[in-house]
Amino acid sequence: MPVLDAHQHLYPESVLRVLESRRTAPFARWRDGAFTVTLAGEEPFTIDAGVHDPAFRLERMRAAGVDRALVALSSAVGVESLPSGEAAPILDAWAEAGSALPLGLEAWAAVPLQADPDEQVARAAAALDAGAAGVCVPADALTGGARGVERLGPLLRLLETRLAPLFVHPGAVPAGGARPEWWAPTTTYVADLHAAWLAFVAHARPAHPELKVLFAALAGLAPLHLERTAARGGPAVESAVDPGIFYDTSSYGPRAIRALTCLVGTTQLVDGSDHPVLPLWQRDTEPLAVTEIRADNAARLLGHTWSAS
Repeated sequence: MPVLDAHQHLYPESVLRVLESRRTAPFARWRDGAFTVTLAGEEPFTIDAGVHDPAFRLERMRAAGVDRALVALSSAVGVESLPSGEAAPILDAWAEAGSALPLGLEAWAAVPLQADPDEQVARAAAALDAGAAGVCVPADALTGGARGVERLGPLLRLLETRLAPLFVHPGAVPAGGARPEWWAPTTTYVADLHAAWLAFVAHARPAHPELKVLFAALAGLAPLHLERTAARGGPAVESAVDPGIFYDTSSYGPRAIRALTCLVGTTQLVDGSDHPVLPLWQRDTEPLAVTEIRADNAARLLGHTWSAS
């Protein structure tokens, strides 16, 4: 059975060229033979063009024993949350690049969150028709609770109907004071994923019982807080037992993974590397069944599209 990495990122040159035309964050600049991307609330980062070349990415994947990867335009950049007119050309470039990916790489589609819901649905449907695996949204799109879920309702209904998953990824960090590079990934990212998971369980799941969702980074370990949540009147502990909610293991090691599987089971974990932010398979997944989380569970997440790989 093919091995899946459900969480990678790719920055095609066409996307970077559109970001280069912007004057405010997020924007890109070509310096010393490489693009540097500047965000509002995090340190700038440099794009190594070779690492983001699809052919090179496939070589690296094969060397790591990975057959198939789902690549996203990182929601941490903040493109989806821009005013729709600003987001459109960047998302157009991403959609075009995603539809041209070689076998073994598939895109997570992205939609403009400030656009009309009909436009979101049209963009998502076109991307799915072109081979996208599902749709990626920033976690803060759900953190508004019932209201946030309601705004995404038409998009969620489309995914549910098309049997395509939703991928919830950390979003952009608001501008602030000087902070170490590790600060946002260990605070804002985790808190937003936690809130998004609770919003999904409390509001999206009742409205969309068949929708499959993948949370990055073990959903910020949100299910481990369910006893406290239930004691305060929130979702019950049993909410964690949901065959349609999946968790990618990016950034975490065996201690956190073991703790979460005690509650949700190993059948809900999918391997995700967050490459190239992190190395491919940099951590040991033992004592978990590697074949299960890297292949079997992926087949359940992607459903009918898995056999087409």
